[in-house]
Amino acid sequence: MMEILQYEFMQRAFIAGIMVAITCPLIGIFIVLKRLSMIGDTLSHASLAGIAAGMLWGFYPFWGALIFTLIGAVAIEKLRKTFSKYAEISNSIILSAGIGIAVVMIGLAKGFNTDLMGYMFGSIAAVSSKDIYIMGILSVIIILSVIVLHKKLFYIAFDEEGAQVSGVSVNFLNMYLTILTGLTVVVSMRIVGIFMVSSMLVVPVAAAIQTGQGFIKTTAISVIFALISVIFGLVLSYYFDIAPGGTIVLLSVGILVGVLFIKALRKRK
Repeated sequence: MMEILQYEFMQRAFIAGIMVAITCPLIGIFIVLKRLSMIGDTLSHASLAGIAAGMLWGFYPFWGALIFTLIGAVAIEKLRKTFSKYAEISNSIILSAGIGIAVVMIGLAKGFNTDLMGYMFGSIAAVSSKDIYIMGILSVIIILSVIVLHKKLFYIAFDEEGAQVSGVSVNFLNMYLTILTGLTVVVSMRIVGIFMVSSMLVVPVAAAIQTGQGFIKTTAISVIFALISVIFGLVLSYYFDIAPGGTIVLLSVGILVGVLFIKALRKRK
């Protein structure tokens, strides 16, 4: 295990992975409670369009992912108000637009960029020092936002109407939570991959919820589950030369299955 850390690319991968393991559950807990599990998948497709734009026009793909994801986050909230009776349709619209733009831009590039695979499925070798700095800044923003706003976010997650009556800025918080979700997608895409980000937002939280603890403990447990998945996923990815995103997600699902199995055994007793 320790021999892995002698390589700089693995050091960067573990640093990035730990940031992913902390930020995803912190945002995922609110997404799950608000029954918005698919929003991560939607924003990940918006980020893919940004990455494709960066590769097509020759600028840093991370910036493209960040810009397109933030635009997608704002658009989702605007569409949710427009289609108030069918709020979930906003996810389908942005997802379709994101993947459509990405496909067109990738086609215009007239060639296959191997780095695109790293963004889509995760890569332990592709994480650069520049990626780490940007991921670090975004992670700090996410963590501080959750620390400062967790009570209000918790309130709107369980009783949005009650929160509005109490004077909480529900519209602002919904918008901000969606933006934070977008930032989390951008933080996670280098390690987990665009197509796996949604799983890391939801699965560790789903496993933690099954433990039947309070909100704070559930959040902490979900972070622990995510850390276990990421650390062991990166180790397995290194030794077996497999995509880290899929490995991490499979381990996370394995933890969920294990928790459900233990819960079922306790019920029988």
